[in-house]
Amino acid sequence: MTQIIPTAEPFFFPGRGEAARIGCLLTHGFTGTPREMRPLGEYLQALGYTVYGIRLAGHATRPADMIRCRWQDWLLSVEDGYHLLHGTAEQVFLLGLSMGGALSLTFASAFPVRGVVAMSTPYELPADPRLRWVKPLSHLLPCQPKGKLQPGRDWFDPQAFAQHVDYPCNPLRSVGELNDLLGAMRGCLAAVSVPVLLISSRDDHSIPEKSMDYIYGALGSEDRQELWIEGSGHVITEEPRREDVFRAAGAFIQRVSCS
Repeated sequence: MTQIIPTAEPFFFPGRGEAARIGCLLTHGFTGTPREMRPLGEYLQALGYTVYGIRLAGHATRPADMIRCRWQDWLLSVEDGYHLLHGTAEQVFLLGLSMGGALSLTFASAFPVRGVVAMSTPYELPADPRLRWVKPLSHLLPCQPKGKLQPGRDWFDPQAFAQHVDYPCNPLRSVGELNDLLGAMRGCLAAVSVPVLLISSRDDHSIPEKSMDYIYGALGSEDRQELWIEGSGHVITEEPRREDVFRAAGAFIQRVSCS
């Protein structure tokens, strides 16, 4: 019996023609699943690219599996996907959402990828004095609810939220791991030298509003771009402005791969 949540499986889309030599590695966010990256993957496949949407360790099954994982396990999931995709593609681009963007940028500082598209990526977690105690507290409170708002209130598209698949809570230990990952990312941004496209929504209230600007300023890349959108929440790959996001990512990949 499968343990992966139905519709949340990883996916692989073979490319076609000359564009198939370009591989796109798609990485979902914290407590999320490959499903949130699938619309982007389908768009990129239609352009002819080879696409692999990975499932991060401990995700898309049950929260208890995520609690056992460390941030290095999530980075190893990206590395596994990179090596598998690199076996079929000459150039590999990393495209990540939220924590997936942080993992993509961290990975790009050490591996020869062709470029990175980081979407809705936090520079750090919102300031909270409890963060320093989050790991010991996790032994008493394994999971906590996701925010104070009614579920879906921060989404612009109710239908997209209804179809979204993720864990219903935040494993507290994993919040500490995410905090550690973002610290590692900040420490290696200067070592990222490949082209980078950063995309965020001005209506995203899940991450600190200056995150994209801080990441942009810390990058070592000479070729770096920022794109702000509006009318979408945090999961911009499923929200109303997703087509704008997809077109920007596709244009970035085409430009960089031909340069």
